[in-house]
Amino acid sequence: MIPELSPSVQAAASLRRLALIAAGIGVVGAAVLAPLGYLALALYGWVGLALGLLNIALVHRSAARFATSEDSHKKRRSAGGVLGRLAAISLIAVAIAALVRPDGLGVLMGLVTFQFVMIITTLVPLVKELRRTGAQA
Repeated sequence: MIPELSPSVQAAASLRRLALIAAGIGVVGAAVLAPLGYLALALYGWVGLALGLLNIALVHRSAARFATSEDSHKKRRSAGGVLGRLAAISLIAVAIAALVRPDGLGVLMGLVTFQFVMIITTLVPLVKELRRTGAQA
C-alpha cells in the first residue's frame, strides 16, 4: 500500500526532483560545451534552467495560495498572476538573449530544455498510473 502524500509534500518532492535534473543537465551541458569553447553559452543555459525552476516554484506557491483562497475573484487573479509571471520570465530571457548575443541565446535554450524536462517528469508518472489502472484513452 502506497501512503497518500499531501499536495505540499508532493510539490516539494517534484520541485526537488526537477532541481536535481536541471543541475545534472547544466553540469553535462557545461562538460560538453566548455571544451568546445562555449562555456559562456553553458553558463547562460544555467540561467535559463534557473529561470524555469523559479517559474515552477512560483507556480507551486501560487497553486497553494489559489487552493486555500476564499476570494470570489480568485480565477481572474490566478490567470493574471500566470500571465505576469510568464511575461516577466520571458522578458528577462529575451533581454539577456538580445544583450549578450550570441551566448545569451543559452538562456532560451535552458528554458526550452527545462520545459521539456518538466513535461517528461509529469507525463511519465501519469502514463504509469494510467497503465496501472487500465484506463482507456
